[in-house]
Amino acid sequence: MSNVKDVTDKTFVDEVVMNPKPVLVDYWADWCSPCKQLSPIIEELSTELGGSVDFVKMDTNTNTQIPTEQGILSLPTLQIWQGGRVVKSFQGAKTKGALLKALNEYI
Repeated sequence: MSNVKDVTDKTFVDEVVMNPKPVLVDYWADWCSPCKQLSPIIEELSTELGGSVDFVKMDTNTNTQIPTEQGILSLPTLQIWQGGRVVKSFQGAKTKGALLKALNEYI
């Protein structure tokens, strides 16, 4: 059972911007190999940290408005949102340890 929710251009504000908890947003696409490598790491983290951080992913093939507004130019891009704004952003595949370290700053 996955704790990672899919968000769309329509649900992004409610699920991410208005969320009282920190949120990790994973911008991905089905043609992106590093995105596929990152996916199981995000699933693991969502299981471990699901109570204190929300995890969402956005398919940039079917949702273009938010990625464009956020200036997402390469995939995968991960953002940590807190208090309605981006507090950290990464591009490219990251290790579980690097993501855990970054998330722990906001938990």
